[in-house]
Amino acid sequence: MKRDSGYNTSQKEKLIDYLIKNKHRHTSVQEIDAYLRDIGSPVGTATIYRRLDRLVEQGIVRKFVIDGKTGACYQYVEDEKKCHEHFHLKCLNCGKLIHLSCEKLGSINNHIAERHGFVIDSSKTVFYGVCAECSAEGE
Repeated sequence: MKRDSGYNTSQKEKLIDYLIKNKHRHTSVQEIDAYLRDIGSPVGTATIYRRLDRLVEQGIVRKFVIDGKTGACYQYVEDEKKCHEHFHLKCLNCGKLIHLSCEKLGSINNHIAERHGFVIDSSKTVFYGVCAECSAEGE
């Protein structure tokens, strides 16, 4: 894992640990802030944003901006290249992010590129819905 070459504070390590533990879903600054407060290691939100921005620059964390109304979400990535090779599914109930490698979507991606001259960035393509676990809970 790539780490910041600068000074590693206890809070920064706790932030990274939180992101790693939640790597299968998007997380918000508010969730990170609440977690750090709950474990007795509060950090100002401006500091959280700055640290996240540095982690994004280093390729350790990906930043997702869903729309202009809600805040950005963040996700720890083990191998950034892998996120460019597949699409994503995001559960609207639990927030889980599923990395989806699907031959059918790959062929749609190829079709759009060949027939319409448009190249889709699958690393930024997210389909929203309800995951199997949440669907089963609702039944």
